Amino acid sequence: MALKKRAGNDRRAVQNAMKTLLANIRFASVDKPIQTLAVTSSKPKEGKSTTACNLARAIASSGASVVLVECDMRRRSLANMLGVHSSGGIYAVLSEQATLDEALVEVDQPGMFFLDCEPHIPNPADLIASRRFADLISQLENRFNYVVVDTPPVGAFVDAAEIGQLVDGVLFVIRENYTRRKEVVDAVAQLRKAEVHIIGTVMNCCENIGNEYYYSYYSKDGSHHKSSAGQPDPVVDGVLSAPVKLEPASRAKRPSGSRFAKR
Repeated sequence: MALKKRAGNDRRAVQNAMKTLLANIRFASVDKPIQTLAVTSSKPKEGKSTTACNLARAIASSGASVVLVECDMRRRSLANMLGVHSSGGIYAVLSEQATLDEALVEVDQPGMFFLDCEPHIPNPADLIASRRFADLISQLENRFNYVVVDTPPVGAFVDAAEIGQLVDGVLFVIRENYTRRKEVVDAVAQLRKAEVHIIGTVMNCCENIGNEYYYSYYSKDGSHHKSSAGQPDPVVDGVLSAPVKLEPASRAKRPSGSRFAKR
């Protein structure tokens, strides 16, 4: 019974953290709202895919439509995480073997859809750098209120930097007590060199204090600040943060009758 209660508390804590993160994303750019965003990290096992998935669920639960896109083409995980599968994915759409409508899958969360990628795609970096892929992101932007793209870690491939140039912003996930400072600095430098818009960082697997969560952020000079749990994190010099403890712009309308039309 105690384990069930703890699991329930953890789920609620994650949901609250994601709602806070979503609020911060919405406040990050008032003049040009963030609609398309990529989620990445320095290296594997920092929780970027889980963060992307939970963020998409938070967006859908707010009443907005969202599509979650699997672009970690060498290490796919979202389909198993969501428990859904499609007969075709990104490669099928770009090679015109399937339409986008055929590839999109509706998940168990109302308003949330998923676009997978096939295993063993040849030359993923070339595919992501193609004009057709850029057009695909634009199509998704026109169909949904939000587009959330899960990318490979920055330190492993250039994919995150390439995708970062196509979206409104990039969320950078850092797992506490796991990633070295130099790895984070090098990864952020690589993204900045590609001139992507890093809208903030997500501190993952943060310490649980008294059933509340530890909120922190860093100012431009690198000094460390704390805010009380339960309060929205401020945006500081373009960098926002949200604590997450995890276990595992165009407004064009769709043609009438489409099940993917924006709300």
